[in-house]
Amino acid sequence: MRFSASSSRRSVKGATINGVTYEGVAEFIHLGTLISNDNSVEKEIQRRILAGNRTYFAAISPFRSRLLSRATKIILYKTLIRPVVLCGTEAWTLTEKEEQAPIIFERKIFSRIYVPKYEYGEWKSRTNRELEETRK
Repeated sequence: MRFSASSSRRSVKGATINGVTYEGVAEFIHLGTLISNDNSVEKEIQRRILAGNRTYFAAISPFRSRLLSRATKIILYKTLIRPVVLCGTEAWTLTEKEEQAPIIFERKIFSRIYVPKYEYGEWKSRTNRELEETRK
């Protein structure tokens, strides 16, 4: 069995240990985290954001309810959805682009919690700056 730092030779076809042959794979899920042979976290980030979307839409009724305050909806977001998206991120090595993906997802959820406001006779969507100020 041979491993190489070169990306073109990185794929492992298989390994034989003590007469048992194990097949090589390009990616697999271990303890809920996608591990790939090129150490890329892009697919893992996409998986996490998709799981966060599924969680949001599975629990959409409290987020749409007018009976719950915004503060309660934010607590729901922080306890139900954020852990799904950010679980295991401490170990990720990210580029700036990859760093922005969870932030963009969080901004999308907050824009749904802080619905458009009525100003000067028309409905206005909240800007990213307004969402940042309301989160603090």
